[in-house]
Amino acid sequence: MKRSPFEYSNDNKRYHTLNYHNLIKYGQKIHKAVLDCGFTCPNIDGTKGRGGCIFCDGGSGYFTHGELDVMSQLKSEEKRIFSKYGDSARFIAYFQANTNTYAPVSKLREIYCSVLNDPSVCGISVGTRADCLPDDVIGLLSDISRKTDLTVELGMQSCHEKTIDIINRCYTHDEFLKGFRKLKSNGIRTCIHVINGLPGEDAEMMIKTAAELAKLSPDAVKLQMLHVIKGTTLADMFQKRDIRLLERDEYIDIIVKQLELLPPQTVIERITGDGDKSKLLAPSWSADKISVLGGIDKRLAELDTWQGKNYKKQV
Repeated sequence: MKRSPFEYSNDNKRYHTLNYHNLIKYGQKIHKAVLDCGFTCPNIDGTKGRGGCIFCDGGSGYFTHGELDVMSQLKSEEKRIFSKYGDSARFIAYFQANTNTYAPVSKLREIYCSVLNDPSVCGISVGTRADCLPDDVIGLLSDISRKTDLTVELGMQSCHEKTIDIINRCYTHDEFLKGFRKLKSNGIRTCIHVINGLPGEDAEMMIKTAAELAKLSPDAVKLQMLHVIKGTTLADMFQKRDIRLLERDEYIDIIVKQLELLPPQTVIERITGDGDKSKLLAPSWSADKISVLGGIDKRLAELDTWQGKNYKKQV
């Protein structure tokens, strides 16, 4: 296998993969135990809006078992991981479904701290919204980050206000930036989510989002295509032919250009997507994850480019 010219790689990858990051940090592959705490979202309960973002399918809690309490879910996930990778496997407790800072601090502390008693848990990842980070929650997250490896995941999705209105996110880009900076100023590792192919966006707009993202120099990023999932508002728009989805090669070309702009030290925690195949309406090509990943690798090699090649560090 030909080695990559990219400095944060030990194989042929030309971007900073999560596998590489974990190997350097932990010396082994790290898995994720997905958890559903039963929280809701201010964009679902009426505080900010109803129905959630147009692509939201019940809080994005794919593969979770929300009918169980958190510790039972953790043990179930541990069993799944151990059966596949052995008892020496370690994992991140990933609070995935809905908005996982949208509760009283006392409740959050109880849930976050409970999972740390499991010796196989090496860290916590918390998915939330940038407008759900009040000062007392920031204080709790700061405390947790001193006890374990903590990542907070925020949905930026796009930097364009018109797009933000279309997807019904119910908080502005400025509000996103405020939440991100609160985490950054408290030394909390942050992973930002971006979705390519949102309604009304062309390639130039998606690349602009990556350029704005690069200015923030985030610890990690998740990049993915727009999935159309049954039962969502987006599914209605798709069936009415109100939206156009990206083709596979378009997506790959956009990803390559985005990677070129991002800081090389930023970890790419996702570069495609994992929609629930039983509910996925489109794009059908996204279900072949290996093909998409291979296509990105091939395109990077053909162009002899890599993550950060066109990155301009902010002064």
